[in-house]
Amino acid sequence: MKRCQPPAPLKPGDRLCVIAPSGTLRELTAFKQGIEVWRQRGYQVELMAGFDDQHGYLAGTDEQRRAQFAAALNDPACRGILCARGGWGGARVLEKWRFPAVEPKWLIGFSDITSLLWAYAEQGVSGVHAPLLTTIAAEPEWSKKRLFDWIEGRSLPALQGSGWVRGQASGLLLPANLTVATHLLGTPWQPDFSGVILAIEDVTEAPYRIDRMLTQWRLCGEFRHIRGIAIGRFSKCDPPAGMPSFSIEEVLRDRLSDLGIPIVSGLPFGHDGENAALPVGIPAEIDGDRGVLSFQANT
Repeated sequence: MKRCQPPAPLKPGDRLCVIAPSGTLRELTAFKQGIEVWRQRGYQVELMAGFDDQHGYLAGTDEQRRAQFAAALNDPACRGILCARGGWGGARVLEKWRFPAVEPKWLIGFSDITSLLWAYAEQGVSGVHAPLLTTIAAEPEWSKKRLFDWIEGRSLPALQGSGWVRGQASGLLLPANLTVATHLLGTPWQPDFSGVILAIEDVTEAPYRIDRMLTQWRLCGEFRHIRGIAIGRFSKCDPPAGMPSFSIEEVLRDRLSDLGIPIVSGLPFGHDGENAALPVGIPAEIDGDRGVLSFQANT
């Protein structure tokens, strides 16, 4: 993976565009609250045409959602792109997709937005794995401040977790929803994992499904290129009731702890709780002895 460059810092008063590249918008109250968070910060927030479309479980057809993304990227007055929600559909946008040759702008979201963040990183642009418009209002103040600090040109404090596998490593940070990332393996949008610190989270996946995904990574040989793993929240990933199972922690330890690379778990990012902003493709360090994930200053 090549190092990514963050776009020019934002400042209150800048114009941000809202797109819905994945699932159809359902959480209207949370969505409106999220817009208000950005407006209270002083940003102009514009809803792109079609953000509230519905096509089955998608926020419009693939063509309509591609058109939203393209319109936001091509708008010279737009300085950043806020994703409404996750769900599913981002990878479908990437079929027949080419990034326009325009000034880089911020792309902010997580969960299904992993696919767009990874694709943008392949263009050398650092997006932010961070709360969506439907989730940001529920974030604690420190988490909101962290996101604003980064996009406005300030540095990020380290995150404290729990060391699982000892050792230290440096590399380029690649945050992801594990399910979305797994389904990008073998596609043109899979990045080169050489020199990467992989940061993963997931939601509503039974332990055997997480096992299946991590086993695919192992069989593909992709973990050979990764320097360290940062584990966020795997929420609502409990075993099915009445079914013999490993716990989610047992699965993660079993599939990852023998890779010979430092691992830090229990970091405050992911679904259903604190979701600390993580820049894509910027230098980071992982310390499995102290349980710390740290970041290079924003430049």
